[in-house]
Amino acid sequence: MTADVDSERPGERRKRAQEAVSYELFRDDWGIPHLRADDALTLARAQGHATALDRAWQLETERHRVLGTSASHLGAEAVDWDRFVRRARIADTARRCFDRLAPETAAWVTAYVDGVNEGLAEGAERAPEFAAVGLAPGRWQPWTPLGVWLSTHILFAGFPTKLWREEVARRLGEDRTTLFATDGPGTAGSNGWLLTGARTATGAPIVAGDPHRFIEDPGVYQQIRLACPEFDVVGLAVPGIPGIAHFGHTGHVAWAITNAMADYQDLYREQVRRTPDGGVEALGPDGWYRAHAHTETIEVAGAEPERVEVIETDRGPVIIGDGPGAGDEAAGAPPAADGTFISLRYPPRVTGELGFDALPALHRARTVADVDTALDRWVEPVNVVLAADTAGATLHRVAGHVPVRPYANRLRVVPAEDPAYAWREGETVPLPRTEADGADGIAVMANECGLAAPLGVEFAPPHRARRIRELLGADTGWTPDAQATVHTDTRLASSRKLLSLLAWAPGIGPAAERLRDRLLRWDRHMDADSTDATLYARLRTDVVHRLAAHPALNGVTGEDDPWRSTAYPALFRPWLAAVPRIGYALESLLTVGLLPYEDRLALVAASAEAVAAAAEETPPGPWGELHRLSPWQALPDLAPDSSDAEAIRPGVAGDHDCVLSTSGVPGVTDLFARGPAARYVWDLGRREDSRWVVPFGASGVPGSAHHRDQTPLWVRGELAPVVTDWNLLHRTKPHRTKPHRTTHHPEENPAMTAATEPVAPALRPAVHEQKIEGFGTVRLVPVDPAADAELLHGWVTEERARFWGMADHTLEQVREIYEFIDSLPTHHAYLALRDGVPAALFQTYEPDADPVGECYDVQPGDFGVHLLIAPAEGEGAVKGYTETLLTAFIAYVFSDPAHVRVVVEPDARNEKAIARMARIGFELGPEIRKPEKTARLAFLTRAALGLGLA
Repeated sequence: MTADVDSERPGERRKRAQEAVSYELFRDDWGIPHLRADDALTLARAQGHATALDRAWQLETERHRVLGTSASHLGAEAVDWDRFVRRARIADTARRCFDRLAPETAAWVTAYVDGVNEGLAEGAERAPEFAAVGLAPGRWQPWTPLGVWLSTHILFAGFPTKLWREEVARRLGEDRTTLFATDGPGTAGSNGWLLTGARTATGAPIVAGDPHRFIEDPGVYQQIRLACPEFDVVGLAVPGIPGIAHFGHTGHVAWAITNAMADYQDLYREQVRRTPDGGVEALGPDGWYRAHAHTETIEVAGAEPERVEVIETDRGPVIIGDGPGAGDEAAGAPPAADGTFISLRYPPRVTGELGFDALPALHRARTVADVDTALDRWVEPVNVVLAADTAGATLHRVAGHVPVRPYANRLRVVPAEDPAYAWREGETVPLPRTEADGADGIAVMANECGLAAPLGVEFAPPHRARRIRELLGADTGWTPDAQATVHTDTRLASSRKLLSLLAWAPGIGPAAERLRDRLLRWDRHMDADSTDATLYARLRTDVVHRLAAHPALNGVTGEDDPWRSTAYPALFRPWLAAVPRIGYALESLLTVGLLPYEDRLALVAASAEAVAAAAEETPPGPWGELHRLSPWQALPDLAPDSSDAEAIRPGVAGDHDCVLSTSGVPGVTDLFARGPAARYVWDLGRREDSRWVVPFGASGVPGSAHHRDQTPLWVRGELAPVVTDWNLLHRTKPHRTKPHRTTHHPEENPAMTAATEPVAPALRPAVHEQKIEGFGTVRLVPVDPAADAELLHGWVTEERARFWGMADHTLEQVREIYEFIDSLPTHHAYLALRDGVPAALFQTYEPDADPVGECYDVQPGDFGVHLLIAPAEGEGAVKGYTETLLTAFIAYVFSDPAHVRVVVEPDARNEKAIARMARIGFELGPEIRKPEKTARLAFLTRAALGLGLA
């Protein structure tokens, strides 16, 4: 067993000062520590000491998690983790990485550890958890912070997903390996964005965002300020780690990160065998060789100790598979358990580098160039970074270590004995970077397949990134306070596919029709007070379960669910459970070829019937009553006031693919454990205008004034000020915490919604405006079904519009049709105005969400359009009238870089329209049969117009 002792590095033993260190501890009204010291080492010691006072139980929990000794006081439920970190050799890797630190960094980390050890006894006296489990705080070693960082992030890259893909390929076929590709249980929806001075009210950049990860109580992020003559930085620290790594503002430059979703850890299928002397051999490219092996004992509170054999091959520590059977096998005998042993290869174990040498340089940074240089030394985890400085310079890059190896390593478990799957020694993948100050003055990072695309396999859907960019693009006078609008946006774009199928679901009964009408009129916002959001969540859950029961997925569901397999440790079950995988990947599973379109329609129709019937019996309540925070705690809540149970599990808005990514497990539970673990806004114009908030509070001590005083702010989406004026802070004694009065924030009254008068088309905001020489100004404005029904009815019922298919419709029917279109997220209708006068009806749609998508092979980037010219003017009124309007419409469509090809489907009998399309560059396609007509497909690509791909 690895002993919990360590010696100082040779030549670096230093005399411990006996007198009190010289530093000052201040706190703001939220209890947030602001530390000031004479030098960086004293400041690091002060940070460790203050953290021990505020977070003693959390620090002790993390230390035991590093060592694999949590079960000694938490019991059998912690054994799985303890076994994993011992097998993965987290503590030993932390020692290796500490030994390779630059001497000045090692001294800085050691100073932090000294402060922790000095403060732990006092902090433990204040934390009731120690008495509850009969535990005394242990002693931190100089390498312990590196171990905390490793244990916190070892699952961040999601290597267990390779086990899931392995099972999918084996059970459903190799072609289905990435069927469920999306961000899964090990990741979360972090957001970050940068606004250049062109987009802000002050003319200085703003960096903002919110790291979404598993929410813990106490929180994983600690708001703190660290000041000495060398630097003065505010930011979000990780308790147990010196300094500020991921989110900081030095007064001159600010930076922030999101998970790059890179793949940089590999799993190898090992062949191992027991030798006659009890040792272990593994099969490598050059044959059998002696592997490292030793045995450790896990103490378990309330149960017998458990022994674990720690094996390490040339690839890395074996994390899956029981020890090879003992016996009388000869050295040349076949392996004892072929294919049941899997090793983990991860960069810090291979290189002995973790990236801590970057941290002191980040604190001293004054420009984005300084941040850029510092991050060249970063290793784990791999992040996308945004940064800006007071001079207006910006940075957008990836930082970290990604090894060079075959692409297959990213996807699956690969054979250890095959040299083709080895890492290229000393080589790393070049890290992407791009400009952060483009023409629109906006940069966004949201775990999407963007800048880091060459580095990973599975990324978050693009919805959050697109929505953030959409929101930010709507204004050029952004302020720090206004960032809350983005932080708390609840638009659920991923609902599009399910609702589109619901819109076309055939043969449903009256109750299901009412459900459909209600959901198609829903604004798609997962607001806490929305009963429609609850109804949608019910429908989604039912669809997930029906998919899980479908024969197409029989190999990975029900009794065959990989979650039930005993081949893998229980720790990895969240990555191996089929129903959560289906829930997370629902949008793509309803889009790609898992099921025929008719089967998807029938499945959604059946769900609509079931959910509608249930809703008749039990009407849905507000979303926030079901969608509650369920944070991880090492021990149950020990707050003295039982009413605090509501404070730790508040009802919150949002959902998995919202910007406010409060992620439950679709199909399993509406409770959520992943969400914004902090929010921040860094203002480069005035640092004192920066903002931040965490889910609970600055203190980890149950019952203290600042244990959960930020929760109401966090729930409402509000932010606390970053106080930088020392005169506005409360000075405390270094070894005491002074209580402060909590600021009360009464709940806001619900907003009143007033009825609005119809707005004339010429007064509506335009989605596109284009001045055409010799023709006039063309504006596209959204159709208002109620206000425009009479106008549209007059157009579509004329003989000249017979191919539109609405000649016999009443005014009420026309209005209902456009209300239906208005309810769809995939279909839109616009009035085209020429110099303010309605001139045409222009409709757009996404082919894969429309019946036409079943008639041809929809390509990525396809975008469908319909056009009806108003009767007031025709082709004869102005030469080239229709072609000129089409020019404006196509310019609008291709203004979105996601649109690659325009699709039209005129009636096959409409020879005039078909000829016009061919004349302006459309390539004619085949005829298709639709229920209402036979149509002729035609396509216009960017390339045909000489635009190229965006």
